[in-house]
Amino acid sequence: MNANDISRLLLPEGVLANFAVTKFTESQAAIDLYLEEKNQKPEEFQSDKLVSKGFFDEITIQDFPIRGRSVFLHIKRRRWLNERTGDTVFRNWTMVAKGTRKTTEFASFLKAISGYKTR
Repeated sequence: MNANDISRLLLPEGVLANFAVTKFTESQAAIDLYLEEKNQKPEEFQSDKLVSKGFFDEITIQDFPIRGRSVFLHIKRRRWLNERTGDTVFRNWTMVAKGTRKTTEFASFLKAISGYKTR
């Protein structure tokens, strides 16, 4: 079992398809996982020429505790420049969650990184 296998057990289903774990820290009180969105074009822009332009500011969301420790996911979402239009584009996570058959947990994760309230 490698670090990627363990990450699959800890993270909401489907996260590793779009994010890479870049760092992991732990203390007696907390576990922190750092995630960066992979440089994969959003589906709705596949026909456009996109150039990666870094990331939005990191956001932190709290996940389910593990063995009495708080778990925090530090997430960096990617943005691209559409060379044809000059617009900055990014993956629309609300659209991804709506049309997929992801678990409620994963849909809640996607809503959280998009700034929507989860139930």
